[in-house]
Amino acid sequence: MNVSVLRTAAGCLAAVLAILHLGLARAADPTVDGREAEAKAAWAEASAAHINGPTEIKLRDQAVLKLPAGYVWIPEPAASKLMRAMGNHPDDREIGLVFPQKDEENWMVVAKYEAAGYIKDDDAKDWNVDDLFKNLKEGTEAANEERRQRGFPELEIVGWVERPAYEAATHRLVWSMAARDKGDTTSAQSINYNTYALGREGYITLNLITGSDHIAQDKTHAHALLSSLDFNEGKRYSDFNSSTDKVAEYGLAALVGGLAAKKLGLLALASAFFAKFAKLIVVALAGVGVAVKKFIVRSKA
Repeated sequence: MNVSVLRTAAGCLAAVLAILHLGLARAADPTVDGREAEAKAAWAEASAAHINGPTEIKLRDQAVLKLPAGYVWIPEPAASKLMRAMGNHPDDREIGLVFPQKDEENWMVVAKYEAAGYIKDDDAKDWNVDDLFKNLKEGTEAANEERRQRGFPELEIVGWVERPAYEAATHRLVWSMAARDKGDTTSAQSINYNTYALGREGYITLNLITGSDHIAQDKTHAHALLSSLDFNEGKRYSDFNSSTDKVAEYGLAALVGGLAAKKLGLLALASAFFAKFAKLIVVALAGVGVAVKKFIVRSKA
């Protein structure tokens, strides 16, 4: 599953349609027709629901994202329908998606809220990055069983793109890992750039999906969005009440361990399509994909 060839959701869905029409799947197959209809419906709903920055986006009852100019927000349930059309299996943790307004930028951010409870961050003071790397590898191996059952390639961890860094003052965690299909040493690597904001009752993730050749510049968008997120009064990490509030069953290190390993693979389901059909995707991006993206971005002032 290669996130590194992911270009935008527009490109993904356009590629789905292009490949179906090019005969890589049987045209008479009702499943193919259903997927095409699903993709078109997902884009139609996203185009009607999208919100352009600058504006304030309410993230449930937990926080506010001050979406900057140049960014597009796709809310629920349209966001989950887009993710499902790209091969993912979203759940009730989904909050929305962020895309760039500029056509030349090709990335997306998946926003989720996990009501896990208060995450104790004590272990961040003493964690060993090498141990975290080992835990992530082991967690990825464990998660491979689910990927096999769902018919997706197994993953293996390659190395850090950005080593885990936690800011205790702001309760923000950032890390990034490169992965690839198990045993595949020739294809481009998958990159998920993971950012977390901890709150009183859980945490919000803003996970950037982009190519390995664009991560250096695209990660600035992840940081810009993370710094634009503020928990509501009473929901902040500092508002925790040890007498009444739920404490999570795991600590901060788990967000860079087994839990993260499962997410690393599941977030990348859409990119399995791209790994095999990259050339067709380039063609699709030059046509319907870009056209649809422009429609979504510019149809609302």
